[in-house]
Amino acid sequence: MSHEIAIEVVEGVASVDAAAWNRLVSPNDPFTDHAFLEALESSGSVGPGSGWIPCHVIARQRDVLVGAVPLYLKTDSHGEYIFDWGWAGAAHRWGIPYFPKLVSAVPFTPATGRRLLVADGAVEGPVFEALVGGVRAVAEHTEAQSIHFLFLTEAERKALSRIPDFLPRLTSQFHWESAGDASYADFLARLRSPARKQMRRERRQAEGAGLRLSVTTGDAAGRKEWDAIYRFYRSTIARKGAIDYLTEGFFHRIRETFGSHVVLALAHAGDRPVAGSISFEKGAHLYGRYWGAVEHHDGLHFELCYHALIERAIERGHARFEAGAQGDHKIRRGLLPAQTHSVHWLRHPGLRDAVAEHLLHETRATKGEMARQAEYTPFKRVDRS
Repeated sequence: MSHEIAIEVVEGVASVDAAAWNRLVSPNDPFTDHAFLEALESSGSVGPGSGWIPCHVIARQRDVLVGAVPLYLKTDSHGEYIFDWGWAGAAHRWGIPYFPKLVSAVPFTPATGRRLLVADGAVEGPVFEALVGGVRAVAEHTEAQSIHFLFLTEAERKALSRIPDFLPRLTSQFHWESAGDASYADFLARLRSPARKQMRRERRQAEGAGLRLSVTTGDAAGRKEWDAIYRFYRSTIARKGAIDYLTEGFFHRIRETFGSHVVLALAHAGDRPVAGSISFEKGAHLYGRYWGAVEHHDGLHFELCYHALIERAIERGHARFEAGAQGDHKIRRGLLPAQTHSVHWLRHPGLRDAVAEHLLHETRATKGEMARQAEYTPFKRVDRS
């Protein structure tokens, strides 16, 4: 029948028309945009040897693209930011296979967004159901031991949780949400005095370091700044002993194809970039991702990663600024605890039951920790709600 939904699995977004794909994407999500995912793939940041093998599920109706799921086959748990190392370890001890697994997420990107891409954002109906069925079919074909939808929306979490054996998981981050401030001064005015003084002191420290501070878009920055951003990324990776997931080619590609959605907060000593952060911006949302420096200056990290970006979000009327994973110190800079969601399916029934029991306790603990953190927000009591 002409109205039937046809499911297909593609090995990269490059094989899908960019305009058709982007019609399915949220206007506030830069990371599921065709250009961002293509930059990951074409640069070798994902693909063979990376631990992330694209196997995206797409749905067509009358030859029109009506749905898609960014999906990856994995043999480890690196670069996901919703951690299941304990589950994998328990499976290993019990002699239960845990890999390979399927992950629907944006690689190396702990940012909330839709994972089942449907043009109208629907979380029910034939297209949504066909996409879920397509993911399950990929799991059977690849003999994947589990399926993980990471950093999905709350609406998707509710919809998927209604499917038998799909387990919801609650985690948390720190987000800035707009309160309708007309200026950064209005934002500061809502803070308690100690927090307001601390932020002003940090900004004065950064401004008094003899550096030139700027915030610009990626398409307005030159090759020198982009080369520096990659050096900063590598310096942070080396300092933390982390994995350098992103290749140098990714930064060059994203500059070419997606530069207008990149925000660079930079510090120059003369003409030489010495520190910077890279963020991504689309619609009403701003997302901080990476930071690095080749010189230390007091207050500079807070200025380029939080203060300058919150100021930009206010000036541009953004609704949300997400500053990435972890970091209680973000609370004191105006980013408050926010729920993040994932849904998981585990093939082995015994492991699935054990994880389900664990998640009951983990959810209570997460909610309790978020409530505790909320008591330390920097805002005046009248604004704490």
